[in-house]
Amino acid sequence: MKIKTFSLIAAASLALSGMAFAGAKTYEVTGPVLEVNDSMIVVQKGKDRWELDRDSNTKVTGDVKVGDKVHINYTMAAKDVEVKAAKAEKGTKKEKASPAASPKS
Repeated sequence: MKIKTFSLIAAASLALSGMAFAGAKTYEVTGPVLEVNDSMIVVQKGKDRWELDRDSNTKVTGDVKVGDKVHINYTMAAKDVEVKAAKAEKGTKKEKASPAASPKS
């Protein structure tokens, strides 16, 4: 019973994560494979070396080997976001808090 429940949760998680990327723009890269393993494919694009992560959800048609020419569709996904407050423009004064917004003693 536990395995069945875990399987259902895992399947739902994968389905929802796929929907999260439904709106993401897709990009393409084509070139010869320089390196390949279970977690990454490295492609030569002009003079640039492109390293693309892959996992068990990556659909691969055929057996990718070094030297093969591949065409890869990918999306960009944020892993971490750090927010820093924008600096005030020169010449503008900071607004004072209104008395109604300040805590009462």
